[in-house]
Amino acid sequence: MESDKKHNRIYKLLAIGFIAGFIATLTFHQIALWLLRMATIAPFAPYNMAATQPWGIPAVISLALWGGVWGALFAYIQQGFPRGGGYWATAFGFGAIFPSLVALLIVAPLKGHPLGGGWHWQLLLTAFLINGVWGIGTGVFFKLTSNMPERRVGNQPECNPGMAC
Repeated sequence: MESDKKHNRIYKLLAIGFIAGFIATLTFHQIALWLLRMATIAPFAPYNMAATQPWGIPAVISLALWGGVWGALFAYIQQGFPRGGGYWATAFGFGAIFPSLVALLIVAPLKGHPLGGGWHWQLLLTAFLINGVWGIGTGVFFKLTSNMPERRVGNQPECNPGMAC
């Protein structure tokens, strides 16, 4: 029974993290990209609707799905982040470092692009900033949704297996 509760808590944590990362990609990440594009730093525009391979979904939705995967990982490890302002700095650092390094060192070469995106400063700055801002957004949405009270049907108390309710 205790194991089931623990697994349910982990699944809920991962689901909330996925949703937080997905939404943070469509908001914080893409708005930061838009701002950098307006400042003529970002080499590409936000909300890219070009079809991706192999399923042909818009690139921004593919990116948001991967943002959800990173969000689940974020949710799993964020309990170890420091509290207060340190939490937000760590959330920014998590986003700036891990997704950026994977995108630049693994994903880019797999897609036929140069390692590290060719080490162009605009691309590197864009990657680290938009992903860092994504980390903060994921933290915001995670905290907003994980602190919501659980919805129960009617006025029933929480019943555990074996209890008479």
